[in-house]
Amino acid sequence: MKTYSWQEIAKHNGSNGSYWLVIHGSVHDLTNFLEEHPGGEEILMNLAGKDASECFDDIGHSYDAKTLCKKFKIGVVFNDRGINLFYQ
Repeated sequence: MKTYSWQEIAKHNGSNGSYWLVIHGSVHDLTNFLEEHPGGEEILMNLAGKDASECFDDIGHSYDAKTLCKKFKIGVVFNDRGINLFYQ
């Protein structure tokens, strides 16, 4: 599984046309999902390049949504020392 630093993730905040966000340590590329997101694309655009775990949990996503999320997982977050910051 590919690993990404927060610096790399922050680059994908929409300014370059890509939208990545982190949910519980997993990095997701949601660029091609923006228009399909039932809650609207604006929320994903606002969270791009950031940790969206709290928002994801607060919404109370369904099992199906959590399963769908796995489809867009591209890696995990590591800090500058190469230590996984989240439990998998």
